[in-house]
Formats: sequence, structure tokens, C-alpha cells
Amino acid sequence: MIIRALLDILFPPLCHLCRAPIPGAEELHLCPACLARAKPIGSPLCTVCGVPFATEGGIDHRCGDCIVSPPPYEGARAAYLFEGPVQELVHRFKYGHRTHLRRPLALLAAERLTSFVAEAAPDLIIPVPLHRSRLRERGFNQAILMGELLARQWRIPLHRATLGRVRATPPQVGLTSAQRRENIRGAFAVPSPAALAGRRVLLLDDVFTTGSTIAECALVLRKAGAAAVHAATVARTP
Repeated sequence: MIIRALLDILFPPLCHLCRAPIPGAEELHLCPACLARAKPIGSPLCTVCGVPFATEGGIDHRCGDCIVSPPPYEGARAAYLFEGPVQELVHRFKYGHRTHLRRPLALLAAERLTSFVAEAAPDLIIPVPLHRSRLRERGFNQAILMGELLARQWRIPLHRATLGRVRATPPQVGLTSAQRRENIRGAFAVPSPAALAGRRVLLLDDVFTTGSTIAECALVLRKAGAAAVHAATVARTP
């Protein structure tokens, strides 16, 4: 500890984003200025899909979409809005191949979502899978890399192959909600349904956009025998 403290004084850690020195940074390695720009998601929000409401006061309740068309999962939550420093971290992680950034993203998720996960009481964590063509292109599945850290944090087994992506799909960027749902339909499968029978699942991904991918995964998992499905993401688009 003494040696570590001396090294921090002589060579202070740098912020992952702005590269400012941050003595005593611990594991997160984000300076106070960058961290202050991150926008955590809190109440009031939808008790099902987790969308934050525009009002500053009020209680959590179901949103109109979840009342009219309930999704196939019990609940979904995101830790932060997908903008500012969180968006920068995700983009550098996924597209800049800076895989060490999985740690601050996992830490941010754990800080905000641990109580939700505890209430969901999942038996296992399933990362949203990539198709093998996308996996070859990127070189890694960001959900798996973060899931490895969060599984240890939450002491829940991580199942990397229980859910598979069996159909390559065009990128979802720029598609409407309806187009996203159609684009992703039939893209996932469970190779061995017996592994899911009666078990509670926590789906894990980096960003919740319209929820079409999470919903399709949850639908496939429920059809395969999962007793309940919840979803957790680091961020959610505003």
C-alpha cells in the first residue's frame, strides 16, 4: 500500500477520457470533472422497461408502451444515459478496441444496478451474443467482457454460450423501432433449453436503445423455459 501511494504521487493515474492526472483514482480512473458530466438514471422511471420520465418528481410506474404492449421481460434497467463521458467510454471500448475500458464501465454499472440485480435474484447472467461474423470483425463481445467482471462482483455465474446469435443482421443504427424489431426477429436461439428450465436470467448488454434486441432475446429465453428474464445495461439512449 505504501509503495502504491508513493507511485501515485510520483506517477499519478490519468483519467481514461481527458488524461488529467487523478491521484487516488482507485479503480474507476475517471476525474471528477468527467464523472460529473455523466448522467445517472434514477426515479421516476418505468417499473418495467426502465425508461426515465421527464418529470423531476413523482413515483415509479409503468409507462404507456409497457401498459399497451408489455415486453417479454420482467424488468430492464440502465445505469446512465448514453451521452457525454459514458458514450465516449462505450465508443472507445467497442470501436477503438480499448478493452481495458470494460472495467470503468462495469464499475459504473455495478454502482447503480446492484440493488436492481439483487431484487431480480437471477440464477445466471447471459450476455447478449454477437453473430460469429461480427465477432470476427470486432474481435470480442463487449457484453461478455463486462459480464466477466460483473459476474464476479454480483457472484452470479456467467453463461457465455446458453444464448446464441444464429442470424447475422444489418446494423440497427438509423432504423425505426418497428424496423429494429423486424431486423432482429429470429436472430437468436438457445442450443440447449434444458440449461434454462425454471431458471431466472439476467440479460447483459452495453446499451439499451429501443429495447428491440433485449426484447427478442428475452422472448427466446422465455420460450426455452426461463422462469423470468431481467435486463441490465450500462447505458440507455436518451
